[in-house]
Amino acid sequence: QVQLVESGGGPVQAGGSLRLSCAASGSIFRIDAMAWYRQAPGKQRELVARITSDGLTNYADSVKGRFTISRDTTKNTVYLQMDSLNPGDTAVYYCNARVRTTTAYRYDVYWGQGTQVTVSS
Repeated sequence: QVQLVESGGGPVQAGGSLRLSCAASGSIFRIDAMAWYRQAPGKQRELVARITSDGLTNYADSVKGRFTISRDTTKNTVYLQMDSLNPGDTAVYYCNARVRTTTAYRYDVYWGQGTQVTVSS
């Protein structure tokens, strides 16, 4: 019913920047919070940044001051601007959204398929 499609990942050198995008589509009535998570090899998936429908944001300590999350509610899209990347940021990045569909009276959480970010030193 709802699809999240990420784009913008790829290889980058340390100190560089990438901008991830995640577009939600389908039977969407309303989107509440949207977020980015990441999972490095051998590690648990962790929250990177989150933005509410009101535009309030929070970040993991490891990315504060380097990453910026934003959203375009008219396009049901969330972005993650990543600057000053370092090898520790290498991971698969997943988009997450809390969505109420046109056929439900509750919010469910949906995930994208992930996009690989590889930072080389």
